[in-house]
Amino acid sequence: MKLTLSGKPGSGKSVVADILAEKLNLKRYSVGNYRREMAKKRGMTLAEFNKLGEKEDFTDKEADEWQRQIGLNEDNFIIDGRTGFLFIPDSIKIFLDVDEEMGAERSTKRHNVEEDTKTKEKALELQEERIASDIRRYKKYYNINPYDKKHYDLVIDTSNMNEKEVVERVLGFLNSYKTPHHKP
Repeated sequence: MKLTLSGKPGSGKSVVADILAEKLNLKRYSVGNYRREMAKKRGMTLAEFNKLGEKEDFTDKEADEWQRQIGLNEDNFIIDGRTGFLFIPDSIKIFLDVDEEMGAERSTKRHNVEEDTKTKEKALELQEERIASDIRRYKKYYNINPYDKKHYDLVIDTSNMNEKEVVERVLGFLNSYKTPHHKP
């Protein structure tokens, strides 16, 4: 099983991917973590790296090739990132949506962000900048909008759900996805 998980900032992608990887015994990958490491090696925050990516395509192309190779050479994994649906086309594609306010609120509670998101207002501002940068970059390099829900097999609005509820929805979908009447 190949699962690609995308979504808006603060939608719960990382936590849900971690739980699903454990429950389904899947290898776990994160494009965001890969890109954060690329940024860190250059002494940049992810926001700065994304801005650079609007001019320099290597910031995305390297990470995209990395995930494409995973999709070609491995099975039984889950990967979270914005473009998994494109680079791993034979995956089951899941998108986690979230209301912008709720996404920002969740971002203020995360412990792994390098940007200053101590206030909900700052988190909302950074979130809006990130989404806009993602859209500009992926439009420029691939002519896609990774937030367009038509790319996904399952879309879940996580705004009023906890991680356990989201995981249960995904697991229910995966069970029905494997039934004979449904073709992947």
